[in-house]
Amino acid sequence: MAFTLRSVKVPPNSASLEEARSRVINFFKTACRSIPNIMEIYNLDDVVTTAQLRSAITSEFRKNSHITNPKVIDMLLFKGMEELGNITEHAKQRHHIIGQYVVGRQGLVQDLGTKDKGMSNFLKNFYRSNYF
Repeated sequence: MAFTLRSVKVPPNSASLEEARSRVINFFKTACRSIPNIMEIYNLDDVVTTAQLRSAITSEFRKNSHITNPKVIDMLLFKGMEELGNITEHAKQRHHIIGQYVVGRQGLVQDLGTKDKGMSNFLKNFYRSNYF
């Protein structure tokens, strides 16, 4: 048992903030290079463009840009590598990818406009009068 645990290679912790930063940049490049493969695996061409998916990945990275502790950065980097591995190995389904990276927190792009734009006055009055 102890021998098998020694054979598992865990990347060492970053010694400095600069080393952690270079690892993050390399991981970002790897994630961006895998986008065309992810688009093909999950058939996302009809839902999102490559640029939109890249900007979603960029926003995930920028969300944690304020962190300066190398140990925390290494932990987030490990979680990101695990997530990318799960996505590229097709461990997630298409709706997981769409829900997490395409729709995200903003909701569907089509839902951002007004809903009753093409509604008649009859329907507007009907909805207004029948809601309690």
